[in-house]
Amino acid sequence: MKILFASSEVVPFAKTGGLADVAGALPLALEELGEEVIVTLPRYKAITDTRFKLQRLKKDISFSLIGRNIKVYFIEKDKYFDREGLYQDKGADFKDNLERFSYYCLRSLELLKEIDFKPDIIHVHDWQASLIPVYLKTRYAQDPFFKNVRTLLTVHNIGYQGLFPKEEFPKLGLDEEVFSMEGLEYYGKINILKGGLEFSDIINTVSPTYASEIRTKEFGFGLEGVLNKRKNSLFGILNGLDYKIWNPQIDPFIAKNFSLKTLADKKKNKEDLQKTCLLPVASDIPLIGIVSRLAQQKGFDILTQAIDSICKMKLQFVILGTGDLKYHEILGGMVKIYPKVLSLHLKFDDRLAHKIYAGSDIFLMPSRYEPCGLGQMISFRYGTLPLVFKTGGLADTVNRDNGFVFEHYTKDDLIKTITKALAAYGNREKWMRLVAGAMNCNFSWEESAKKYLELYAKAKSL
Repeated sequence: MKILFASSEVVPFAKTGGLADVAGALPLALEELGEEVIVTLPRYKAITDTRFKLQRLKKDISFSLIGRNIKVYFIEKDKYFDREGLYQDKGADFKDNLERFSYYCLRSLELLKEIDFKPDIIHVHDWQASLIPVYLKTRYAQDPFFKNVRTLLTVHNIGYQGLFPKEEFPKLGLDEEVFSMEGLEYYGKINILKGGLEFSDIINTVSPTYASEIRTKEFGFGLEGVLNKRKNSLFGILNGLDYKIWNPQIDPFIAKNFSLKTLADKKKNKEDLQKTCLLPVASDIPLIGIVSRLAQQKGFDILTQAIDSICKMKLQFVILGTGDLKYHEILGGMVKIYPKVLSLHLKFDDRLAHKIYAGSDIFLMPSRYEPCGLGQMISFRYGTLPLVFKTGGLADTVNRDNGFVFEHYTKDDLIKTITKALAAYGNREKWMRLVAGAMNCNFSWEESAKKYLELYAKAKSL
């Protein structure tokens, strides 16, 4: 099968979040399964010749290789992409984002004709690539080159929709009738993601539970009506995890490599984490770790309400991440009260993240909503039991056989579940059974890729 991946960020070239990890890893897994994949990506300022060994195809297209032979084509236009940042400057969206990404979508489609790559499937990601299915069914509807080409739109986070003033609609080069309730119109504005949802052949999101949640008012961010209309074309596939990066047997960042068979060596990582975080070295005290953005979506509203009660328990707590200033201040204040319990690191630190996954006993993810979540998958592999709120991908991966789940989004239920986890930690036999259940979980990209191939086949049969 011939597949085009259209994504506005792809590891290792450009990244702001989890979308880049998926768009970098899934093509590799599909190639391993024998599929022919290419990728298109805007050429941002940070994508330099020297860093990525770029080759020139034509004056506005360069390319690089990933995997065995996957060509990543870079759409170049200095006016749009030769600037710092991908979507924003100092927290404010670029004012010309509509033009930038409509240009990227159109140029990607034209490029297919120029290199004579007729895909079976165009797999588009999030709002930045959502105009591709719109253009295919409007501007390119009569183009024989694109006959029988099918589209799959993956929604990584329904909260990001690409909203623009209706006055900008002429810039898209679409007929006026496309600005309608059945098209891109959304309460008098342009909604690019809505256009993708209306025009793509198949839609999926990054976990089965999230696919159900976004059809509700609570989680749909105003698009639940469109998603319910298209519910028979909406699916959920969990993201995979790159076990070449997240593997305690070969991880170069941790104090002592280990596996399920050499689990005793995990203690050395706990000791190393305690020393690194200036906490008392004690193997018998359960250690809770968090690696997260400090934001309400990630559960820090209820966590900060509960933090004083949690710090009074017999445990240690390491938190790594940055986010909302109010949470920085609340947690910073708690460190002064409980310096031997709580260790706070307000930064991004990849090495320390690996140490937290390897050295903690419990990994806390109290997210209010979580489309997929990778933290729990990583913690499984490191024998660190996740404690999560029952939502999205967390609900699809964590259960009583491999971790702890709370079902009411309150500080009391969070405290109660932490208390339950600490009691389990005191029962060695039960704890080791849970750790074995966690470490035996397999969320490889190969498994995800096979499910995507099923969706591609479904789209082709339409």
